[in-house]
Amino acid sequence: MRPVVIAVAITGSVPRKKDNPAVPITVAEQVESTHEAYEAGASLVHLHVRNPDESASSSPQLFAAAMEGIRRHCPGMIVQFSTGGRGRDQNARGAALHLEPDMASLATGTVNFPSIIYENAPALVDQLAASMKEHAVLPEIEVFDLSHLYGMRRLMDAGLINDRPHVQFVMGIRNALPVQEHLLDLLLAELRRVAPKATWTAAGIGRHQNDVIQWVLQRQGDAVRTGLEDNVRIDRDTLAGSNAELVRIAAELCARHGARPATAAEARHLLGLPAVTHTRADVRFA
Repeated sequence: MRPVVIAVAITGSVPRKKDNPAVPITVAEQVESTHEAYEAGASLVHLHVRNPDESASSSPQLFAAAMEGIRRHCPGMIVQFSTGGRGRDQNARGAALHLEPDMASLATGTVNFPSIIYENAPALVDQLAASMKEHAVLPEIEVFDLSHLYGMRRLMDAGLINDRPHVQFVMGIRNALPVQEHLLDLLLAELRRVAPKATWTAAGIGRHQNDVIQWVLQRQGDAVRTGLEDNVRIDRDTLAGSNAELVRIAAELCARHGARPATAAEARHLLGLPAVTHTRADVRFA
């Protein structure tokens, strides 16, 4: 069976304990939740950090502590920092990139969210991309709208990102891309024209999570995404017990489509990331 990267978005900036007590807020909770998800088959963790009041944070100290714990307990796992803007000061969104995570999210255009404008001005996008290039961080391009693919192409043409970015189509946020299968085909066809060497995945928000995972697997996507950031429920009446539970469901869906969870080493190879040379807490990369 072909290996597929399972990315787990453990926390996000929106869900709170009141929404689901399993949402990990503190660094210790995040490391424990990530380790459980890693043991269940996740090979990439998408990381936000939170203040004690559960609000979104850009603290490099929190990002550093979470990454150190994850690298100690989850050897080889790909660590991806969020540079997303909900609840965070624009000027601080890239404040932790100097820590050199394996990857970081990068939105290449502005989009409407349910109650806010998610603003990604060209100057900010260029600044984040340049910082990722400086620190050898692979961007995951977050596509909330078709135009964001052309924003990615602009960065490629400017030499700010390479010709093999990892791209994620985000479907199901109100006022942005709806969850419609034919739209994924449209987006994927345009990605292959604009950036033929890119790897790709898609994220389904809320109750659409598993539908989008299956659409990705049917189209031979490189990765699938799950986790409490996007979806706090198993079904309408049942809260997810952990990120690991959602990862196990994703792994089962992989098996139904002739795939299996990639190991950490396989995930690094699939996404063009350096291999881990050893697995101590002070992990280094080739």
